[in-house]
Amino acid sequence: MKRLLATALAVALACAATPALAQVYGVLSDAKVLPVNGHLGGGYLQFDKSSATLMGQLRLSLYPNFDFGFVGGLSRLDIENDTKSSVRLATDFRGQIATQSANFPMHITLGAALALESADGFSLLSVGPTAAASRVLDQANQWTATFGASLLLSRSEISGERNTDTSLPLRLGLQYAPNSSLRILSEAQLAVSDEIRDDFSFTLGVLFPF
Repeated sequence: MKRLLATALAVALACAATPALAQVYGVLSDAKVLPVNGHLGGGYLQFDKSSATLMGQLRLSLYPNFDFGFVGGLSRLDIENDTKSSVRLATDFRGQIATQSANFPMHITLGAALALESADGFSLLSVGPTAAASRVLDQANQWTATFGASLLLSRSEISGERNTDTSLPLRLGLQYAPNSSLRILSEAQLAVSDEIRDDFSFTLGVLFPF
């Protein structure tokens, strides 16, 4: 376990230092990596004080204890009293370092993140490591609580003015699975020390394992 933890941490830090991967816009799932050849689709509506965004996600796994995903979406932004349409693109990678069992209380993953949002006169590039944990709350495996955190380095350009910022988004979510083919997700995010994004955002979504 110690060797696996050290390896996962090294991978996450290495990914954060290069043009790497992971979920900038939220955990958007639980912290249990997909099985090999597993797939997960998702659709999300995310909103905060100055934007509303419709996003989709596709997750895949090609190697044990690792998966990766792609997120894309369209957003309606209010920037300096001007409404713009933007495109969001992100990709993610994560590794499983612990699983919930009789001897351990939760699933834990480590990863890293890369995302780009672009509109006319506006761009935002974010990269950094992520961590997520989740715990199944009932014996029927229907309710799952999630927690996530990221350390993001962001570079923005608004009307020709450039800015660099470091932030610590914290995420808290709850999922309900009425059956094995559908999961309903809600997630709140508090962006600590973020000078670019709004401090609080909320996400509703549905997940489709296949």
